Amino acid sequence: MEFRVGEALIGEGYEVAHVDLLIGTKDSPVAAAFANALATLSAGHTPLLAVLRPNLITKPPAVIVPKVTVRNMEQAELIFGPAQAAVAKAVADAVEEGYIPKERAEDYLIVVSVFIHPMAKNKHKIYYYNYGATKLAIKRAMQNFPDVGTMLYEKDRSHHPFVGRKLTKLWDPPYLQIALDIPDLEEVISVLSQIPESDHIIFEVGTPLVKKYGCEVILKLRDVKPDAFFILDLKTLDVGNLEARMAADATANAVVISGLAPISTIAKGVSEAKKTGMLAVVDMLNVEDPVKRMDQIVKEAQPDVVELHRAIDSEQSVPPWSLAKEIRKYRVLVAVAGGIKPENVSEVIAAGADIVVVGRAITKARDVEGAVRRFMAHLKPDTDQFRIMTDF
Repeated sequence: MEFRVGEALIGEGYEVAHVDLLIGTKDSPVAAAFANALATLSAGHTPLLAVLRPNLITKPPAVIVPKVTVRNMEQAELIFGPAQAAVAKAVADAVEEGYIPKERAEDYLIVVSVFIHPMAKNKHKIYYYNYGATKLAIKRAMQNFPDVGTMLYEKDRSHHPFVGRKLTKLWDPPYLQIALDIPDLEEVISVLSQIPESDHIIFEVGTPLVKKYGCEVILKLRDVKPDAFFILDLKTLDVGNLEARMAADATANAVVISGLAPISTIAKGVSEAKKTGMLAVVDMLNVEDPVKRMDQIVKEAQPDVVELHRAIDSEQSVPPWSLAKEIRKYRVLVAVAGGIKPENVSEVIAAGADIVVVGRAITKARDVEGAVRRFMAHLKPDTDQFRIMTDF
């Protein structure tokens, strides 16, 4: 028994082709899906067999299932015309080109789900895009593309064409974290619009800004930087799960929990953050012994980031990054905030910092972009900026 899955997206505009595909032997679940598709008719989603010409189906037989409701004859003609012909030709060529062994073509059945946009008009594009997508989906299915290694490599490098880059992990440190702690939304938006795009810049929605405008201020900031990584600095001290959920509902990528909070609060906040797909940051601001505190925290929770933080009002003589290497042993990323300038960024990173947190040295600079670039000069270039994306 064989059961394989393939997918491919080819083309542009309204004629773009997106194919989801199942292929399997007649003793696999694909056979049941194939029979159900042909036997179950619903308004606007009538399945049809792929035919090379009237009275000549493909081998393996393929059933085409439209993803979009067909509402008029013009749409129906695109399905029963160029799309049907494209899928059939792709199946036949896949056999001829060896993606499906000729001697086993009779053993397989194929279910092809096709997308034809209601606004699509150009029959030539529909034909060529769906032909290419179907054949590529078959090839990928038969070669088990992607393998797990490819998926894990690409998950943080790739982006969805209809969504954009949405980082969910900080997988390529070091990063510059810009703290937006000015309690004036217009000023923050002005600053944000001057910051250059980079894979290695993330943003902290500072506590003063959150207190004044609420968690959903992030949505206003996403109007300027829709794909940015935003950390909501709630400095949670109680009801960790509730505040983490509030951050997730506001589209935050990470939430900050105070290291001074009860261990149970930290554990609940970390758990809820992970449940909702966010990173959990524990801020050691005013914690007397961060290493001892981490010994206590890791018995109950595993945060993603620990921030060694010197407050604006503090006059500590010991730099906050002095403990970075000791904190890293807890298998966390280490963020450092307080006293960081362009001239000591390299020192901070060498000391073990994964995230360099800078606030007013950037947000209050006369030349915001220039200030950012002075800090970024000590970090990596953008992720894979010279990479050309290719797939099988």
